[in-house]
Amino acid sequence: MMKSIVSSKYLACLVGSIILNLLFIINIYVGGQWKLSWSSRAAIEAETVAAIYCSGHGRAYLDGLVVVGNKPVCDCNTCFTGPGCSKFIPHCTANADGGDPLFLEPFWMQHLASSALVVAGWHQMSYTYSGKSFFSEELAKVVRKVHASVRNAVTQNRFIIFGAGSTQVLSAAVFALSPENTSSPAKVVTSVPYYPVDKQQTQYFSSQKFKYEGDAYRWKNRSDCSITNMIEIVTSPNNPDGQLKKAIFHGPNVKTIYDHAYYWPHFTPIPAPSDEDVMVFTLSKLTGHAGTRLGWAVIKDETVFNRMMIHMQMNSMGVSKDAQLRAFKLLNVVLEEGTGIFDFAYQTLKSRWERLVQTVSLSNRFSLQENNPQYCTFYNKVRQLSPAYAWLKCEREEDKDCYAVLEAANIIGRQGNLFGVEDGYVRLSLVRTQDDFDILIERLHKLITEEDGDKTM
Repeated sequence: MMKSIVSSKYLACLVGSIILNLLFIINIYVGGQWKLSWSSRAAIEAETVAAIYCSGHGRAYLDGLVVVGNKPVCDCNTCFTGPGCSKFIPHCTANADGGDPLFLEPFWMQHLASSALVVAGWHQMSYTYSGKSFFSEELAKVVRKVHASVRNAVTQNRFIIFGAGSTQVLSAAVFALSPENTSSPAKVVTSVPYYPVDKQQTQYFSSQKFKYEGDAYRWKNRSDCSITNMIEIVTSPNNPDGQLKKAIFHGPNVKTIYDHAYYWPHFTPIPAPSDEDVMVFTLSKLTGHAGTRLGWAVIKDETVFNRMMIHMQMNSMGVSKDAQLRAFKLLNVVLEEGTGIFDFAYQTLKSRWERLVQTVSLSNRFSLQENNPQYCTFYNKVRQLSPAYAWLKCEREEDKDCYAVLEAANIIGRQGNLFGVEDGYVRLSLVRTQDDFDILIERLHKLITEEDGDKTM
C-alpha cells in the first residue's frame, strides 16, 4: 500500500513537471516565434546603438566612443566631425594609407538580421572545443564550402589551421617550414614589390631557424641556391600591385608559402583553383572584418600542419573562440547569399578603379599598374582586375619622392620603399570608406588640374 502511494506521488510529480514545461514552452513560443528572454536586453542595446544617426559619414558602436552617461556617440569618417558627423572639414588630408576594407560595410548594413550575433555569457568558456582542439571543426567545414563555391582553392584531403589573421598564420608557416636541425638558417625571400609585413615580421622573429634575405630575384642565379634551404613567400594577387604571381624558386630545398589574401573574385579574375602546398587566406579581405583577426591556411602535408599547430599552441594557445564564432556566422551568410557579397564588392571596386583611371589619365605626370584582362572561372567571363590598391608611379624625373609630391597635395599613401622599390612609387588604398575614396579623387583631380593651370600660365 505504501509503495503504491509513493508511486502515485512520483507519477503526479512527473505529470506536474511535464505540464509546467509545456506551459513554459507555450509562454516563450508565441505566434510562431520564440519570445526573447535573456537575449532581449542585448538585442535592444545593439539596435539602439545601430539606430544612432551619423549622417552616413560615421558609425556608433556599443564599445566605441561614449559621452557623459555612457551613451555611445558617432565615430566619424575621415574629414567629417560634429555630433552627427555632418560637418565636412575643408582642406583635410585624403587618407589612402592602410588596408581597412570598410568598402564592404554597406553590404553588411543591408544584411543586418542574417549577420547579427547574440552570445550567452557562458558560451564556449573552455580553451578547447570538446576538450580536443583549439579550432572549430564546424568553422573548418564552412571554410571548405566557401572555397568550393568560389573555386579558388583545393581543400579536399587538405588540413586547415586558423590564426589571429593571416599575419600569425604566415609566421607559423615560416616556423613550420624551417629546417629543425641545421647550422644554417633557411633564407626567407620575397620578390619586389613585396608586402612589407613579410619582411618586417620575418626580421622581428628571426632566429637560428630562418633569416630574411630580401628580394628573391637577387638569389635567382646564385650557384649555392640549389643546396640552400629557401622559403619563398608569394603574395598572389600581389600587395601592392594586384598582379597574380608565381614562385621563382623550385627544387627539393625550396618551400613555398602562397599568401592568397586577395585571391577572391571581387579583387581578381580566378583563372583556376589554387593547389599549392601552403595557402594562406584571411577573413578581412573576404568579408571586410579586419578587426575580427581571423586567418587560415590550407595545407597539404600533415607534418607541416602538425608543426604549425605546435607553433600556434606555444604562441597563443589557439585562436579566440569569439573570433571563430563570428567568422562562422559571417561565412554562412556568404554561402546563403550566393554571389551576393562578391557582386557587391566587385562592382564597388570596379567603379572605383575606373574613376581613378579616368582621373590619372588627365595627366602624364602619373601612371598606374597594368590591368590585363583574364578569364575568371567564377564569373565565367574575361574581366580585368578590380584591385585593392593603386600602384601609382610619378613619371617626372624631378618627382623622385612620389610620396612627398602627394603629401604636398594633401594625400597620404604608403611609400614605395616599404615595398622594396624606389621612392617613385606610392600605394593608394581603394578599399577604405566611400568618403575616403571620394576625397582621394577630389585631391588627385585638384593636383592634376592645378598642374595644367600652371602650364597654361
